[in-house]
Amino acid sequence: MEHHQPAGGRRVSSHLTTAMGLAGRGVPVLPLRAGKVPFGNCPACRANACGGRPNMKTPGPCACPRPCHAWAAATTDTATLTGPAWVSVWKQTAAVAYHPGGTGLTVVDLDNAAALVWARETLPATRALPTTRGEHWIYRGVMQSANAVRLGVDIKSTMSYARWLGPGTGTMTALPDVVRALIVKEPSTVRVALTAVTVPEPVRGGACRHRTPAYLERGIAMAEERITQATSAVHATVYGTFLAVLSAHGRCGCLTDAHVRRLFAAAQAKGEGSRHCNDAWTNALTRLGL
Repeated sequence: MEHHQPAGGRRVSSHLTTAMGLAGRGVPVLPLRAGKVPFGNCPACRANACGGRPNMKTPGPCACPRPCHAWAAATTDTATLTGPAWVSVWKQTAAVAYHPGGTGLTVVDLDNAAALVWARETLPATRALPTTRGEHWIYRGVMQSANAVRLGVDIKSTMSYARWLGPGTGTMTALPDVVRALIVKEPSTVRVALTAVTVPEPVRGGACRHRTPAYLERGIAMAEERITQATSAVHATVYGTFLAVLSAHGRCGCLTDAHVRRLFAAAQAKGEGSRHCNDAWTNALTRLGL
C-alpha cells in the first residue's frame, strides 16, 4: 500500500486520500477491511448496545467517534476521517466504500455474465464501471436496498454501502421504475398452478459414489424442503439449491428425470417461472463445468 507524508508528518494511506477526495465532493465514505466488509463495532457498540446511529433504521443515540455500524458510519466530515479514532483503521483498510443513498444514488450490482445480459436487455443505459465479476450500474435517485432481487443482482442505495471502484463511464440517468419494481414482493397465493416446463437432461456418467438410493432420496427431499421454506430471495435460493444438488450428484449419473422434475416443481410452487428454472439449472451446470 502506497503512503505519502502530509502536513503534520502523519502517514496517511492512499485509501484515506481517496476518501478525503470523495468527502470533499459530498460523498459519504467509510473504510473496508480485508474481505470487502466494514470494520466490526467497538465494545460499546457491539450488538447495538449503544442504541444505534441516528440515521439507522431504528434511530438511536449513538455518537461513537469510531467507524461502527457499517454504512451508518459513512461520513463527509474530514475531521472525523482524519481524527484519532480512525487513524488505526486507515492503516488496516483494504478498500474504500461509500453510501450511495447518502449521495442520492442507487447502484445496481450485476455480479455475473447472466445478470449483465439481463441488464443490457432490460435497463436503460447509465454510468457503469467494471467490478471483479461484473459491473456496477449507477442511477440518480434512491430506493430501498435489497440483495438477490434476481440471480446475481443486488440493489445498493439506502442503508447500504458500495465499494468505490472509480467514477465510471457514461451518462448517469434517472432511476427507472423497472429497478424499483425489483424489490416489490408479489402477493402470495394460496395455490400456484404449475406450468409446463422442459426439464433438462439429467447429468450422467461417472462412477456412483452413493451407497444407497436412500442417500439420493434424502438429498432431493432436503432440496425440495429448502426451496419450499424460502421466505425471501427465492431466485437465489432456487439457484443455490440446484447448485448444491448438482455438486453432490451431478457427476455420478444418479439424477433422473423424475428427480429434476421434483426440483422444478418445488421451484414453480414458489412462483418461479419455467424460464427462471431452466436458467438457474443451466447456470449451475456451467459453474460446475458439467
